[in-house]
Amino acid sequence: MKLSLKRLSGRSMTGGLDLAEAPTPPSPRSAARKTALVSLALVLAIIGALAGGYYFAMRPVTLKIAVGPANSDDLKVVQALTQAFTQTKGHVRLRPVQTDGATASADALAAGKADLAIVRGDVDVPKNAQAVATLRKNVVVLWSVPGKGKKKGAKITKIAQLAGRRVGVVGRTQANVNLLKVILQQYSVDPAKVDIVQFPANEAAEAIRTQKADAYLAAGPVNSKITSDAIAASAKDGGTPTFLAIDSADAIAQNHPVYEASEIPAGTYGGSPPRPDDEVKTISFSHHIVARKGVSDTTIASFTRQLFAVRQQLVTEFPLAAKIETPDTDKDAVIPAHPGAAAFVDGEEKTFLDKYSDYIWWSLMALSAMGSIGAWFAGYLKKDERNTNSHLRERLLDMISAARKSETAEELDQMQAEADDILRDTLRCFDDGAIEEPALTAFNITLDQFHVAVADRKAVLSSLPQGLQRAGAQFRAAGNA
Repeated sequence: MKLSLKRLSGRSMTGGLDLAEAPTPPSPRSAARKTALVSLALVLAIIGALAGGYYFAMRPVTLKIAVGPANSDDLKVVQALTQAFTQTKGHVRLRPVQTDGATASADALAAGKADLAIVRGDVDVPKNAQAVATLRKNVVVLWSVPGKGKKKGAKITKIAQLAGRRVGVVGRTQANVNLLKVILQQYSVDPAKVDIVQFPANEAAEAIRTQKADAYLAAGPVNSKITSDAIAASAKDGGTPTFLAIDSADAIAQNHPVYEASEIPAGTYGGSPPRPDDEVKTISFSHHIVARKGVSDTTIASFTRQLFAVRQQLVTEFPLAAKIETPDTDKDAVIPAHPGAAAFVDGEEKTFLDKYSDYIWWSLMALSAMGSIGAWFAGYLKKDERNTNSHLRERLLDMISAARKSETAEELDQMQAEADDILRDTLRCFDDGAIEEPALTAFNITLDQFHVAVADRKAVLSSLPQGLQRAGAQFRAAGNA
């Protein structure tokens, strides 16, 4: 039965007046509505928290990547990747940090000055570095040039003949010198008995034309322009470069896992007849993109995904980009793969819900439990108020019996005033949520019965002579004395 609070609050007959003319108490908000509003606020809070968490997790992350030296192909590729990531509005953005070379890049990563770095696989890789991708593979090219004039000597066709000779190393990095020493030691040639000189990459062709060395070593991609120009310079004036095969490549790879046995295909460096005229066995090593171990798995997984997504876009301008490969995810890999990159490669990359579903679930459970505890605690705090109102309702029932036995209209007016106070208290309890609508309905029935009893009794009293009413009142007063 639906209550009309206006009807409930307009039934006082104090002083013979209709309470409809008295100020009407403010309409209370039901407990159900309170609960609905609290629930809505809770839902909005949860949605806001989830939206905030999603924004925090998905906001762009900028990673610093160490790469060098200046004007190198590695730097140009990284710059192109930086632009591509920005244009595609990827989750990960790049900020290149230029260094003097792969060794300096590795040092920057080890010192925490960079999140990513381009490093050579045959240098000292930092302990906190984990592989994300293989940027490119480099092959070692060893060749000799015939001497002319006074410098003419025995033709060098084998690595073992390099003892007592001068070998020119293309590039200023010490890593290439160390690489040459590894090769010499494999063939029992004491590096101390070899005169090793280094030429900057842009001076290698001129050094070869002026015969500053008997043999040369270059390391780079198979189609490296620097290597091609150096070999072309060896072939000028009718010279024919002789390629020195590293027949012990498998043994070197076995003793030094950072190297792999490889081959240089016939005709790789052009010419007629082709240079080389047959396949040449050699060793290779890789340039890796590595990440600092502390970088988030999620971030590195996103970077790896973006890297391979834009790889084909870079092939036109940088053909080397087509050689970018996934890292070795085996447990015995020379450079262990970063867990984020491994998750992408193995197809185990987690989505937002996969990563945070447990947190969301437990948050909802915690909020639900907190809501239940809060509701119980609120009910407990209103326990005394409910008990008091229950006693007042019992008092109203007692007043029904008293009204039917009342001898004067003044007594009925006093009871009516008390009933008004009880009504006011009941409405306040309902407004506070201490009592619910069923309890208010029961109170309404009781109040109706009280009003009927008062009205009936007043009708009886009004039909009696005034003298009889006074006599009855005096008789009762004497009996109570």
